[in-house]
Amino acid sequence: MPGVPRVSAFLLAREWRDTDDGVEIVLWGRSGDAVVRARLPRQEPVMFVRRDAPANAARRAARPLATLDGRPVDALYFRGQRALQAERDRLRAAGHETLESDVKPADRFLMERFVTTGMTLEGPYRERRGVLHFDSPRVRAADVPTPRLSVLSLDLETDDLDGPILSAALASRAEEHVFVVGDGLRETEVVTFVADEATLLRRLFERIAALDPDVLCGWNITEFDLTVLEARCRARGVPFLLGRAGERARVLPPSGPGRVAIARVPGRVVLDGIATLRAATYSFERFTLEHVSQELVGRGKRIASGVDPVAEIRRMYAEAPLELAAYNLEDCRLVLDVFERADLVAFAVERARLTGLPMDRQGGSVAAFDHLYLPRLHRRGFVARDVDSDIEVTPSPGGHVLESVPGLYRDVLSFDFRSLYPSIIRTYGIDPLGLAQPGEDAIPGEDGATFARADAILPDIIASLHEARTRALETENAPLSRAIKILMNSFYGVLGTPGCRFFDARLPTSITRRGHAIIARARRFFEDRAHVVLYGDTDSLFVATDGGTEADLAARGRALASELTEALAAEVRAELGLESFLELRFDAHYVHFLMPTVRGAERGSKKRYAGMVRRASGELELVVRGLEAVRRDWTPLARRVQLELLRRVFTGAPFDEWLREIVRELRAGRLDEELVHRKQYGDDYVAKQLAPVCDVVLPFLGTSFEKVAGAQTSLF
Repeated sequence: MPGVPRVSAFLLAREWRDTDDGVEIVLWGRSGDAVVRARLPRQEPVMFVRRDAPANAARRAARPLATLDGRPVDALYFRGQRALQAERDRLRAAGHETLESDVKPADRFLMERFVTTGMTLEGPYRERRGVLHFDSPRVRAADVPTPRLSVLSLDLETDDLDGPILSAALASRAEEHVFVVGDGLRETEVVTFVADEATLLRRLFERIAALDPDVLCGWNITEFDLTVLEARCRARGVPFLLGRAGERARVLPPSGPGRVAIARVPGRVVLDGIATLRAATYSFERFTLEHVSQELVGRGKRIASGVDPVAEIRRMYAEAPLELAAYNLEDCRLVLDVFERADLVAFAVERARLTGLPMDRQGGSVAAFDHLYLPRLHRRGFVARDVDSDIEVTPSPGGHVLESVPGLYRDVLSFDFRSLYPSIIRTYGIDPLGLAQPGEDAIPGEDGATFARADAILPDIIASLHEARTRALETENAPLSRAIKILMNSFYGVLGTPGCRFFDARLPTSITRRGHAIIARARRFFEDRAHVVLYGDTDSLFVATDGGTEADLAARGRALASELTEALAAEVRAELGLESFLELRFDAHYVHFLMPTVRGAERGSKKRYAGMVRRASGELELVVRGLEAVRRDWTPLARRVQLELLRRVFTGAPFDEWLREIVRELRAGRLDEELVHRKQYGDDYVAKQLAPVCDVVLPFLGTSFEKVAGAQTSLF
């Protein structure tokens, strides 16, 4: 379009609302140093019905589309989303099926254009208050590099959870500031005292507007900080002007049990530290800021553990307000440091780029699947049903777990199938459309399912993601690699939940039973070569060897993995005429390995093991899975003792006297800080915490906790 302005932008946020003349969609983005706002008025929300269904709409149009079972459909267009929802409810009450009526207008607008984060806006614009305003531009998907997003950390200190705001801190890498309620007190470069809470709110919003961050982050920021800000603005009659271009923010309360509050801050992304860490699959014993910051950045909050924080905040506010400001500001700094250490903004960007979901969307695996799958389904000529919460769920079998062989071993090789479930989907064509339209010469699935050999959607999506992850690994793009892995691994779970519009129990069952067969085939492969499989779980196996040098064992592991991969490919090709994407990888050589028994029994346990592996650096590393040492329901002392006992046993270090000394110190009260129960329960603790964690390993050495450090320790 010669002469028409065109701007490329990175999508930050999207909004929609009903108006008198249709739905208005607003897209916010960043283009270099500029912020863009694209207003798209008079949008017609759409849903689909079967062609023979009676319906009332602003307009109805026949489309070259059909339901998954092949029935032709019409599109119904409405002047607003409320009108669509009313007609949907009427049709359902009359017994008619509605299709894709639950897709939000902004999501449909973006997904049908394949816009995830990059877009071009074509059309005239005007600049106002530092923002480029487009009205009714043409929007297209584009490959846009990620701009340098500005991040601002926000933290409030209040008089108890529901009291007034005492101070509010902001921190970015360029500026820090704290506003404290308290008239006439001495200020510093970063601390401003204000007369009252209303003034604090206004000054806070003015400073945020001046800094104009792309991303607002905090710890529990939506459920606490922004919720408190909105409530205090309402109480003080102050507009909640947290958005860009002077627009008001709002916090939507949880829509039901298990749901979370949602922050709507026009033009900005709101990232909560807890939710984003969990989305990135980080795991911590506790998700408090103190605990996470100590784990990731090596320092914590300025109020010591064991001190009542509410009482201490009140004391500082009354007696030492600059201390309160320093405490408040340090919380902001900690959040920034955690975000940088875990690369959370980059992770949120890459997740949005892959899925099309907003950067600050919590959860959303099903929505991500829709964003990827629905537009591709439409281009194949089909539409999908609404999400039906009344579907009867038949559980699919879980991952295949082999019986374990308990014992202490040397020179154990571990193997795992690379992205097993996504590889099964890709190899065997497991796909909702392929299930509904299998065609001739279909691929057999489970429980009567068959799948099409061509034009499957989900296997193609996985192939693209697999290639993207390979490139991410080659370029050491850890956030992208992590985001792709999480997304690919979510597909099995999405297909197995009734919250997915494509739910059919035959889909997840066809995945898991193939997985069972593959693990069983791998076990036979190793046993045919005189190797004992000590354990196998879903996608991994542990195989005993007869020893050798570490280099020889690693070479043997790689050779075995390659041989089985090639054997599986030959079998899949011979049996079904398909290309196999199944890949067994040699994972690690365990110099020492423990497979424990079930507590109080002789049979081997499941999902619990420990071992020593040699890393690339040449150092031995202790690996523990599922044992008490890595479980949050065991005390710090029990976990520490089990870890140290494992280390000593694996390295041949003596442990008898060390263990007896632990018991003596425990009974003397010198280890109380590591206990849940206090000193008066010391003997009970020995029996219920120390003995079980030690007897995971000691019986394989011909002894027990009781023999080493039991009742006889009173003699020492």
